[in-house]
Amino acid sequence: MSEREHPPVVAENLGKKYSRGWALRDCTLRVPAGRIVALVGPNGAGKSTLMGMITGLIRPTAGRIAVFGDVPNGRGMHPAVAFLTQAKPLYPQFTVAETLHYGRSANPGWDQAYAESLVERARVPFAAKVGTLSGGQRTRVALALALGKRPRLLMLDEPLADLDPLARETVLRTLVEECRTQCITVLLSSHVLAELEGVCDHLVLLTDGRVRLAGDVSELLRAHAGQPGMQRLGELALAYMRAEVAA
Repeated sequence: MSEREHPPVVAENLGKKYSRGWALRDCTLRVPAGRIVALVGPNGAGKSTLMGMITGLIRPTAGRIAVFGDVPNGRGMHPAVAFLTQAKPLYPQFTVAETLHYGRSANPGWDQAYAESLVERARVPFAAKVGTLSGGQRTRVALALALGKRPRLLMLDEPLADLDPLARETVLRTLVEECRTQCITVLLSSHVLAELEGVCDHLVLLTDGRVRLAGDVSELLRAHAGQPGMQRLGELALAYMRAEVAA
């Protein structure tokens, strides 16, 4: 099987234990290619731990994980993966143009023209220093940096948390359009379930470090169609989280 035929992520009985206990355990899942996946769950559910193991920055305590068929080795992310966190680690003293040139030097598959087009469409000035940009503008530059490496899996850990509602809507719409056009698999972690409605077509729900629900959103909603208050992705996820708290 060639690399492109492997699913973006496959985990089998994956677990990570710290001194305080298990952050993730018995995690078995498969992230399908070409989908926009909602990774949801309460704080401490294991979402960031799972993303960290996909990048190779966190080593599993148990089980195994493969990214496009390769086992993360801790020596850097898989070249087909891009990762953007809420922190958006950009250099404030760099101009936008210098930031994109840095992306070109750091990524072998870098597409300078594509990254520049994303910045231009966002109307962010290339000569401006990153430290002077608004939150929305910094997010657009960070997305251009992530997408410019032409990833096949884009992981986003609360990337819109510092934006106002209008900016969130605009950035998310642009992101979804680009990823669907480029056939990029997206793993999107967010606490704002409403913004995932109509965007994500696959769901992975974590609670207490375990996968509680996973599958295509349409199939999951169909399976719960007879249950009141579970007609939308957000309602379904909240129902499972409430049940976990009550148990």
